[in-house]
Amino acid sequence: MVKLRIRVLFATLAAGLLAAPLLTASAAPQDKAETKAKAVEETQAPRIQLAILLDTSGSMQGLINQTRTQLWKIVNELATAEQNGKVPNLEVALYEYGKSSLPKQDGYLRMIVPLSDDLDKLSEELFALSTNGGQEYCGQTIMEATKNLKWSDSESDLKLIYIAGNEPFNQGSVNYQDACKAAIEKGITVNTIFCGPEAEGIRTSWQAGAQLADGSFLSIDQNRQVAAIKTPFDKKLATLSSAVNKTYVTYGKAEKRQNAARRQVAADSAAKSAAPAAAAERAAFKGRSQYRAAADLLDALKGGKVKLKDIKDEELPKELQKKSLAEKKTIIEAKGKERVRIQNELRSLADQRKKYIAAERKKQATGEKGDTLDGAIIKSVRAQAARKKFKFQEEN
Repeated sequence: MVKLRIRVLFATLAAGLLAAPLLTASAAPQDKAETKAKAVEETQAPRIQLAILLDTSGSMQGLINQTRTQLWKIVNELATAEQNGKVPNLEVALYEYGKSSLPKQDGYLRMIVPLSDDLDKLSEELFALSTNGGQEYCGQTIMEATKNLKWSDSESDLKLIYIAGNEPFNQGSVNYQDACKAAIEKGITVNTIFCGPEAEGIRTSWQAGAQLADGSFLSIDQNRQVAAIKTPFDKKLATLSSAVNKTYVTYGKAEKRQNAARRQVAADSAAKSAAPAAAAERAAFKGRSQYRAAADLLDALKGGKVKLKDIKDEELPKELQKKSLAEKKTIIEAKGKERVRIQNELRSLADQRKKYIAAERKKQATGEKGDTLDGAIIKSVRAQAARKKFKFQEEN
């Protein structure tokens, strides 16, 4: 009996020893996959994803105007960030909510632009916005943005929602507490911007919503007119902004190419009509590597999305048609070099402009109280980005 037990024990040990390599082998592919995924993540550029949720009910025209004039200042600030020495890619989404002309069954809200690096498109949509009365369902809007936008899965990327409005935060069938909790579970920070007195925002649960999702609660005067400071660099920035447009080579169907070129120029004009400072901020952003124009061949080639030899002549602008592949490459390389030269000059001028404005503000010391949309977002973004190891240029 003892001998039998000993034999069983040895048999069990032997089976375990034989199985061990098999277990190790079966686990190895998963380990390799995780290691590979981590390595890919480390080599990729980090991302900053920002969803702007605007109340477009009847009293919010001032909020829309501030967003139009300050969009480029906000993205310029984000563009100065770095994470472990890498410049992030920027993606911005836009929602509107609280307008009675939007479908009731959808919660009086709509996604206008999904998360995208095409900010010319977003600018175009902003300038097309209008207001009318409605019901403002913050909880439902946050839940929609959380579920339906393509958020990054990477824990190192910065994912932010900014919702702005002036009605109680707890309206609608979707509990704002559930919506904010759903967002933070996906690594999305929800920031709330109340358009009105801070005490009223606290009373109507805007602060409570931000606290649930590790965000900031901010209050602004949406109707405040921001005094623009003219600088000696504005005119040159405008000239270079127009010049850099000529380095963009669109490709694809004729209608797609025409729309892309039109949208770029339209965004320039819209910024100029909104405010001189907005035009200067847009020009500055066009000097950044994060600026993208729709259907641009140079970016598509650089990113490996297309191969020049595969593009038909009719899908190219006239200057590239009926040219040999070598001639096309020469023209495109020249465009690329010219773009780099202009963008370098744009960045240099933008830095000088920023320092000039900072110095002028110190001289004026107006002591104005109340924040605006850009100030609210920039202030909170800097603090929240630090959690993800993003660093920004030092403020002047």
